[in-house]
Amino acid sequence: MRAYRLLLGFYPPEVRAEYGREMCLVFVDRCREQASGAGLLVVFLRAAASLVLAAPEEHIHMIAQDLRYAGRMLRKSPVVTAVTVVVLALGIGATTVVFSLANGLLVRPLPYPHPEQLVAVDESAPQHNMPSLGVAFPNYQDLRARNSTLVDLALYTSSSATLTGAREGLRIAAAQATDGIFRVLGLRPQLGRVFQPEEGLPNAPRVCLLGDRLWHDQFGADPSLLGKSIHLDGRPVTVVGVMPAGFHFPDQAELWLPLRLSTASQKRTDHWLEGIARLKSGVSLALADQQLKSIMRQIARENPVTSYDQTVNVLPFRAQITSSYRSAVLTLLGAVLGVLLIACANIANLLLVQAVDRTREIAVRSALGASRGRLLRQLLIESLLLGGLGAAAGLGLALVGIPCLLALIPVELPSWMRFGLDLRVLAFTVAAAVVTSLLISLAPAHVCSRLSLTETLKEGGRSGLTGLRGERIRRLLIVGEVALSLTLLIGAGLMARSFLALSAVPAGFDPRRVLTLEVAVPQVKYHEAARKLALTRRVREEVAGVPEVTGVAAACFVPLMDAWGRSLTVEGHRLLSLKEAPMVNHTVVTPGYFRALGIPMIEGRDFTEADGKDRLVAIVDQDLARRYWPHASALGKRVRFGPPEDNEPWHTIVGVAGVVRNQTLLELGRSSVYLSFGEIPNGGGGLSLIVRSAGDPLRVAAAVRRRIVALDRDLAVSQLRSMEQVVAISIWRQRFFTILFVAFAALALLLAAVGLYGVMSYAVSRRRRELGLRVALGARAGDLRRLVVGQAVRLTLLGLALGGAGALALTRLLSSQLYEVKPTDPSTYEAMAALLVVVTVLASALPASQAARSDPILALRDD
Repeated sequence: MRAYRLLLGFYPPEVRAEYGREMCLVFVDRCREQASGAGLLVVFLRAAASLVLAAPEEHIHMIAQDLRYAGRMLRKSPVVTAVTVVVLALGIGATTVVFSLANGLLVRPLPYPHPEQLVAVDESAPQHNMPSLGVAFPNYQDLRARNSTLVDLALYTSSSATLTGAREGLRIAAAQATDGIFRVLGLRPQLGRVFQPEEGLPNAPRVCLLGDRLWHDQFGADPSLLGKSIHLDGRPVTVVGVMPAGFHFPDQAELWLPLRLSTASQKRTDHWLEGIARLKSGVSLALADQQLKSIMRQIARENPVTSYDQTVNVLPFRAQITSSYRSAVLTLLGAVLGVLLIACANIANLLLVQAVDRTREIAVRSALGASRGRLLRQLLIESLLLGGLGAAAGLGLALVGIPCLLALIPVELPSWMRFGLDLRVLAFTVAAAVVTSLLISLAPAHVCSRLSLTETLKEGGRSGLTGLRGERIRRLLIVGEVALSLTLLIGAGLMARSFLALSAVPAGFDPRRVLTLEVAVPQVKYHEAARKLALTRRVREEVAGVPEVTGVAAACFVPLMDAWGRSLTVEGHRLLSLKEAPMVNHTVVTPGYFRALGIPMIEGRDFTEADGKDRLVAIVDQDLARRYWPHASALGKRVRFGPPEDNEPWHTIVGVAGVVRNQTLLELGRSSVYLSFGEIPNGGGGLSLIVRSAGDPLRVAAAVRRRIVALDRDLAVSQLRSMEQVVAISIWRQRFFTILFVAFAALALLLAAVGLYGVMSYAVSRRRRELGLRVALGARAGDLRRLVVGQAVRLTLLGLALGGAGALALTRLLSSQLYEVKPTDPSTYEAMAALLVVVTVLASALPASQAARSDPILALRDD
């Protein structure tokens, strides 16, 4: 009853404080009777409770006194303080950098109203093993009209447009979207209006919305621009609105155009659009997913030929756009927390040594009346002060580290990926500093909680019991450091081997000395196929005249940058079901494409200028040829795109080319079928140019650009890259996470080596008398070296056993990120364990040398 009255405030503050201390003392005594660990934890709680329950003036006085004393103790040991702050800064700084990455990707809300209501809508074909297809426009219209769980459903696709009419065409990142996109996102323009439904019809007047940055940079933020026309791709387009600053959906779009489609022009088999929707208030994700799946089943029954095996999935929008990053970021965050734990273990070892050396001081203070809680609170405040200094230095490192982190990313990230120090990151850093302070103070506090006052004062401050207890704790901390280090090293080794294997994958072409670029062709000027063909020929001729250029070709896309998939019908191969129809990469190229990219021609010939006009021909890759004609030549056979019902024209195979990884290096992907550029269906759009040079391809980039712009100033040239850069960009995420993981594993190894060196050096200094006696009894220098190194190796072997078990758990998380490497690869485990043993021997070599030089006379005299 007294406790309840106490909590309800019936007593004054000084009484509450005194009774609170009494309750804590009783509780501590009971816990210590059961388990020393629980008792130690409660002693910390008692120290904190005494601060909370104390009167305000007493509270402030005690904290100020403890802080002054802690400052004096830190100044008294400047080397220990400096080492502690540096190690904590490395651990907390690295953790802050990675958390800022996780915060920007997985935690920070998307910059839209009520982002939790945004969902992604995506079709899939499970029977074709295609978990993500995109959305077909006719299916979108049915899903939008029949559902009752969504505020609206919209489609969009990333695009680009050329701002013409100036001195040189300017390529702008753009997006095409249906009229509901801004209603789904919950945004309004700062000027003007959004799209109207009728503006999405194929023959509607052309309109656009500008981004704030484009409006300022190119049009001087002129508000009178509304209702006026600008020229995009050579056509006049009316500006109807300007979006707010900072809006760039999707990716880095600065211009938005209506998606001008119709059911007549789009098929249910054309899945190339992305869907986004907003849930109605009170509607769950599961309910929306269930309803849209039901509607999709109705669509499949109504259209069995085109949609029989398709379904639709409703997913959280954030989960959809971060799905390729989530597991890697979480694994990386776990790795850097492991580094922080190793740093904590190192600092705990250092402070433990200091605490053992301070046992006489603590015993004297206890004899003069200081309570155990007061002493532990003093140690806690010293640790908090160190943690605060380490966190401040860590934030400084994070300010430098985040830009360095972003410099490793070779692509422009979407606008919603914002990395930096915000309140959430700062709160995380403060929490990390507090938790770290608690962790590094546990071991010294445990030693001091078991301090024998009589024995300590009698032995002159060198309590044997305390020394033995401290020695056991130091060894346990080293074992933990080695275990964590091995876990991280194995993870880093697996990721490094995976990335090296991925980098060595033959792409099917020779990327050396090849320049790639995109040329945007205004549709209004080149709407006829003949005009675009003539332009393409002139561009190739002009570029071929540049010194050092040895080959030029054009294509609809560059390998590893884009791919267009279509179903294929092979003559003579009857399909039992549409499920058997193969999906292939549909690539349109000019003559010289295979030579410019170094793709071998296995059989037959390359395209000629006459192909596509006088005769319809195709070139297939070796993978498709082996699949359908394993015992015969593919030359002379015929293929056509689409299912049999489409009745598209047949193409005669005139060549078999080598297999090219068009989509990604991670997997072979779809086979490729190449058509001649003479068959392009219309004259608009852009083209990709492949230029082979005799030397560095980037040296000829400026001359190539000038030649192309000289033909027509409305031709916008962009994305000038070497093919080696294209290959590197295609695997940038694997390289990025591998570099970070290896860096953190190396830091963990360094910290573990430093910790092991510190423990062994201290052990040698504490055993001077024993080592001196061994020398006096005939021990040789080699015997003493083996004694010290053997002790370090035994600790390492115990840590290796624990670390191996931890690595097995970690590699389960890494399995989805590994390429051609098993998570349980024995050679990696053995190599990393051997590396740790070598580091252990090296780290203990200097302490072992010190032990070998022990002088028995000096050791006995000092004692």
